[in-house]
Amino acid sequence: MAPPFPKRGLARRRPIWRQPLALALTGIALCGCSFDLGSLMPEKEKPQEAPKAAATAESAAVSAGNVTEAQAHTAKAQSLAKAGETAAALDEFNRAVGLDPYNAQALYGRALIYQGNNQHDFAIADFSAASGLNPQKAEPLLGRATSYLALGKVKEAAADLDEASEADPHNVQVWTARGQAYERLGDRAKAAASYNKAVALRPRDDAARSGLARVGG
Repeated sequence: MAPPFPKRGLARRRPIWRQPLALALTGIALCGCSFDLGSLMPEKEKPQEAPKAAATAESAAVSAGNVTEAQAHTAKAQSLAKAGETAAALDEFNRAVGLDPYNAQALYGRALIYQGNNQHDFAIADFSAASGLNPQKAEPLLGRATSYLALGKVKEAAADLDEASEADPHNVQVWTARGQAYERLGDRAKAAASYNKAVALRPRDDAARSGLARVGG
C-alpha cells in the first residue's frame, strides 16, 4: 500500500465546557484522520512500552526491503485498528517503525493509538516525527495539538493549530480545535474567528456553533 505521505487526579473543579474538551479533541483527531485508520478505541488498563525512537539518517540505513515490509505491517495495523484491535495494531505499527523509522504513516497511526490510551507524551513524540517528515500535512499538527491540550499545554497547541490552519485552511476540525484552544487562552476574538471559519465550511458543525455561542461571535 502506497503511503499518503511523500517518500523520502487533575482538579475536578473547572468550567463545564472544559471538562469534555480532551475527549472531544481526541475525537476530532481520530475522525479527521486521512490515513484510513478508522475509529480507534483505547485499550484500558493495559500498560504499553515507550515507543522506539526514530533513528537518524546517520544511524540507520533503511533498505528497500525494509520499506516494503514496513508498509505491509502498516497496512495490517490499519486493518486491525479499524476492527478495534488496538493492542495488535500497536504491535504492527511498532514493527513498521522498527523496520523503517521514516514511515510517517506508521508513526501517525501509532500516535493515534497512544493518544487514545491517554499516553500523550508518547503520542506527541510520534506526531512530532510524522510532522517533521511531512511539514505540509495538517493531520499530525492537529493530533499533536490535541495531546498538548489534554496536557494543559494550550499555547503549544495554539501554535500547532495556527500552522495547521495554514497548511489546510479547509479543514473544519483544525478550525474548531483552534477555536477551543484560543477560547481556553481567553482570546475571544481569535476563538470567534476560528469558530466562524469552521461554521462557514460546515454550517451544521455542532462543536463550532456551540463554541461560537460561548464566545459571542
